[in-house]
Amino acid sequence: MTMKKASKPPGEAFKIRCPRLGHMISFSYCREENMGLPCLKTLDCWFQHFMVEDHLRRELSSEEWKKVFNKPPGPKVLSLVDLIEQAKKRNKPS
Repeated sequence: MTMKKASKPPGEAFKIRCPRLGHMISFSYCREENMGLPCLKTLDCWFQHFMVEDHLRRELSSEEWKKVFNKPPGPKVLSLVDLIEQAKKRNKPS
């Protein structure tokens, strides 16, 4: 007998190890990590735990989906530089 996967994300108490950060996080972090959009690894990380693709397709516009999941990944060095620049902007005093 197979168990049916849930269509909603697990609660905040349920955490998995993030391959990018190296520590335990909840789905809500992954959902907002990318400047309010999901992390590009969200589908890979959460598919075993619930129907993450169905959930995000209902939540995101087609433009948001394309922006996150349909763009080719850039070189790792460029993504790291981009993350550093984003962190600098967030931490700048107003």
